[in-house]
Amino acid sequence: MKRLTPFLYFTLAAFAAVAPFYAAPPQAFAQQQKSLYQRLGGYDALAAVTDDFIGRLATDAQLKRFFAGHNKEGLTRIRQHVIDFLCVATGGPCAYTGQDMKTAHTGLGITEDDWNASVKDLVATLNKFNVPEKEKSEVLGAISGLKGDIVGR
Repeated sequence: MKRLTPFLYFTLAAFAAVAPFYAAPPQAFAQQQKSLYQRLGGYDALAAVTDDFIGRLATDAQLKRFFAGHNKEGLTRIRQHVIDFLCVATGGPCAYTGQDMKTAHTGLGITEDDWNASVKDLVATLNKFNVPEKEKSEVLGAISGLKGDIVGR
């Protein structure tokens, strides 16, 4: 009986490691394996969200001052940086080549109220695209850590 005990422990440990995969429905397992990027719909979905979000920021009475003076090329560059940043932040295959957030926002004088207004605009955009609550929370969580590098610079 003593010889079986180590084997039994090994077998139970091996089963315990894979049991959650067998217990979960196949769809739930597949959903757990997908990155946030994939669950949001990939690059084209992030580009559509970015276009709507930047449109809201640029027309928001409180925030439009940050977009004044940019020519079409400058706005296109900002758009691409936002798409690439969101792509990376959500686990996508993109590469973000823009400045770090602290450098990019230094001198803009972004306030706490500005931050809150931009988050409100982002939530409105995510709602427009019917992003589920779980994914919406993950997106907001991904950007919330940037607040200290953006506000008060």
